[in-house]
Amino acid sequence: MKKDKRDKKKEFIRLANKRVNKTINYIRLVGNLANKTNYTYEDKQASKVVSALEQEVRTVKDKFKRVNKNGGDDTFEIN
Repeated sequence: MKKDKRDKKKEFIRLANKRVNKTINYIRLVGNLANKTNYTYEDKQASKVVSALEQEVRTVKDKFKRVNKNGGDDTFEIN
């Protein structure tokens, strides 16, 4: 049995809130690696970390844009 539109929306909101909060926490943990008191790294290594994170964010943005262009919702709202 397929979930109706309302159930899909609730599921999206539930998962988005959970996953985004978890991701923000992990990004903060990666940010802690910038503390030169605790870690030693080269600028090239730091740039590689930042580039990887930026690439993944771009990929997520593209996925949401692609959905909207293919007839998805024009608005995005989490209640």
